[in-house]
Amino acid sequence: MPRKDQGAPWVRTRLRTAPVSAVAFALLVLVTAFLAALLPRAVEAYETDGLREALAGASPESTVLELKAPQPGLEEPDAARADAVLPEALRAVEGSARALLPEPLRADPAESAYGVRTAKSLEALDASLPRPDGLPPRFTVLAQSGAAGHADVREGRMPTAGTSVTVDTRRVEGAVTTQTARVLRLRAGSELTLAGFQDRPLTVRITGVLEPRHPQRSYWSAEPTLRAPALASGNARPPQFYWEAGLLLAPGAAPALLGSQGEPEKYWRFAPATGGLTSGDTTALVEGVASLENGPGLVRMRGAAGPVAQLSTGLEQVVGSYTATRDAITPVVAVAAFGIAAVAVVVLTMSAGVAAARRDTELALLRARGGSLRGISGRLLAETAAPAVPAAACGLLLAVLVVDEARSLPAVLGAGAVALLACAGLPVRAALAHRRPRAHQERDDLAHTRPGRRRTVAELTLLVLAVGSVAALRRRGTSGGSGDLLVSAAPVLVGLVAALVLVRLYPLPLRWAAGPAGRLRGLVGFLSLARAGRSAAAVAALPLLALLTALTTAAFGGSVLAGVADARDRAALLETGADARISTTDGTPLPAGLARAVGEVAGVRQVTAVGIEYAAERETDEAESLPVAGVEPGSYAELARRTGLGGFTADRLGARGGVLDAVASPEVAKRIGRSPHRIVLPGGAVTVRITAVRPRTPAAPEGDFLLVDAAGLKDFGAPSVLLATGSGIDAEALRTAVNGTGAGLSVTLRGEARAALSDSPLQTGAERIYVWAVVAGAGYALLALVLGLLRSAPERAALLARLRTLGLTARQGRRLLGLEALPLALLAAGGGMAVGWATVGLLAPGIDLDRLALPDASGGTAPGGAALRADVWSLALPAAAAVLLAGAVAVAQAWWAGRRTPITHLRAGDMR
Repeated sequence: MPRKDQGAPWVRTRLRTAPVSAVAFALLVLVTAFLAALLPRAVEAYETDGLREALAGASPESTVLELKAPQPGLEEPDAARADAVLPEALRAVEGSARALLPEPLRADPAESAYGVRTAKSLEALDASLPRPDGLPPRFTVLAQSGAAGHADVREGRMPTAGTSVTVDTRRVEGAVTTQTARVLRLRAGSELTLAGFQDRPLTVRITGVLEPRHPQRSYWSAEPTLRAPALASGNARPPQFYWEAGLLLAPGAAPALLGSQGEPEKYWRFAPATGGLTSGDTTALVEGVASLENGPGLVRMRGAAGPVAQLSTGLEQVVGSYTATRDAITPVVAVAAFGIAAVAVVVLTMSAGVAAARRDTELALLRARGGSLRGISGRLLAETAAPAVPAAACGLLLAVLVVDEARSLPAVLGAGAVALLACAGLPVRAALAHRRPRAHQERDDLAHTRPGRRRTVAELTLLVLAVGSVAALRRRGTSGGSGDLLVSAAPVLVGLVAALVLVRLYPLPLRWAAGPAGRLRGLVGFLSLARAGRSAAAVAALPLLALLTALTTAAFGGSVLAGVADARDRAALLETGADARISTTDGTPLPAGLARAVGEVAGVRQVTAVGIEYAAERETDEAESLPVAGVEPGSYAELARRTGLGGFTADRLGARGGVLDAVASPEVAKRIGRSPHRIVLPGGAVTVRITAVRPRTPAAPEGDFLLVDAAGLKDFGAPSVLLATGSGIDAEALRTAVNGTGAGLSVTLRGEARAALSDSPLQTGAERIYVWAVVAGAGYALLALVLGLLRSAPERAALLARLRTLGLTARQGRRLLGLEALPLALLAAGGGMAVGWATVGLLAPGIDLDRLALPDASGGTAPGGAALRADVWSLALPAAAAVLLAGAVAVAQAWWAGRRTPITHLRAGDMR
């Protein structure tokens, strides 16, 4: 009988032999698969949240899809025209049109509406209505469906329409909202007389005053004046204002509008249902809207609503703005993804290398006894797949549980790639190392290893790719969606090239240092350098590759986060001018005693009062006004210096010979020059001379200004702005103190302005991913360092045991192992800092951080610019951690080896 396959006993036996290694390998695969599956899901989740927030935050007027058709033609009988605008006919069209909406567009029935309205507003003839500039108010009249389900009746009742309403009807019932009733002084029982009809005006009796239940949603806000009236102006100069308001009729009263000159039209408004939209729907969404506005979709809509119907919406502009922000952020986030992916691949490869090195003798013996590469590789594949595949599946499941609303395919592909790499690593390494049976293990000395031609070609190819990616990134940048995979991989490619260069240069300092160290009296230094030089080339290259890639990614990621934080801090400072800004809403003087009350608030260190008035330039004909800020030189100069907004010394302000020294913005200095110049303030004319030019100042962070000493101005107005500085200002106490001195005061805190800049899901999601990518990359790099040290741990333990038999002390053993690990750690730390700094400098011109930093910024328009700069802490901390960890692992190994007897490590015939 044929023997049964022995694969399963082999796997079970091997796993039982090394359970700790199997569990550690499974944990590594689980964490890596979890990250690989989580990253695409997290990106899609925050992009989806960003799309939904962009649509929810846009005005309903710009997102609603409005299908319009003109009134029935005059050639038709009046009865037929009236039947075409009745609710039953409009409802049938609404159902057909809704079914024609292309995927992924879906209408929200609760906020959608249909009816008839006047495209042009009708003039009200009633003299009792308010007339701001003597012009009568105008009303947009709507016979809209569903009013009873969207409003509560505050006064009266809902309007109704009898069956006798025709084209000739001139008396109907209507309703207005509470805001319209308050502004236009209407109530239940009021009557409106609307012009624009051929025979006689239309009389609308107000039967109800309605309170909208959700006034900000599409039903009430898609028509701008339906919810609340607004002031409008005609073409006259100067402009004259009048009220524009909405008037709601019963749906059955629509035939009465057909006889007006207000160009009545039928309409169907579809409020988009955004709850089911995802970031992957943006392309289909824009294409669907384009088809509805001017394409096949419009043809189908005209089949339901009429041959000349038109559909209009601003939805594509809202989605386009979101897409532009997303496309600007994605390449920057891809840099972090490439970095952590590269380090994870190296770590998985190193784990396979450690396992292959640990079992090198066993596999060599199997090959010497006739084992085939296919058979050995198959058993090793089964052995690694046993813990790797379930671990990858658990990682995938965990990622799905953490982020539940995203597509599954990218996560499955990511976890599957990790499982494939984890399973194939050990068999491939073993097959490459044991292609031919060998009798003994050859010595691999890094200081004498010569790279082959294939490695040289591969390294040159990688160098060309790195140069090309850096050049492309500097030339094209990542703004506007121009980034691609090669551009996003630029930092990783730079780190890889640097690692390969350092590996080639690594033997040189070892050779130079080993000679002088051998002539010293102590043996520890010489032995440590000799041991470092005997490290296998691949063993030294992979940890160095992982460390440099991780340190480069951490430096780049830390610099990105620092640049984002700086840009947001700068934008918040430019909004307030100080840590807190208190001003009047209309520019009137601040109440007396306010400065003292603000100064007593916890956290406030300094309070500076500023008076702002507008001057006229007597000697020019320019119509521009000149903002003049009167300040106290000492305190204001300190404030400007502390905030970094145009700092200057107090002696730049003052009075000499009747001329006031002034500090001005560049534009003001250009206009009036540096020589003495007379300006006219409300309190009289003064002569000023510009002594310094600053681009910004706390009193006017983003505008033109002219700073003068308030003491030198006669009849200058009282302060209208207070600027407070300090750390940890109590916002609630500050507002309480301000409200206690008077009404109509505005309080703006820098911290609140700063927090408001990071509320967008796109910005917060991308920043969160960047933080975790940097942390995960650093963790993988440190794990790579540990794996590199563990790879040669048995050999180092045997060496230490031999030296102990020759009289080496425990302290010398710790020093030896620590100094042996030091060259690689120092090389990685120093190289990582240098490469990180160089990478940031090389790539900074092509990285657009404005959209990542500021929610409403477009490329290049952020205040002061969101510049990418090298962050010292991001360079130094990971490098220092790598050196400390390497030393700690070496010392711990020496301590552990010292606890065991030398005979444990020494075996006859051992080549280590």
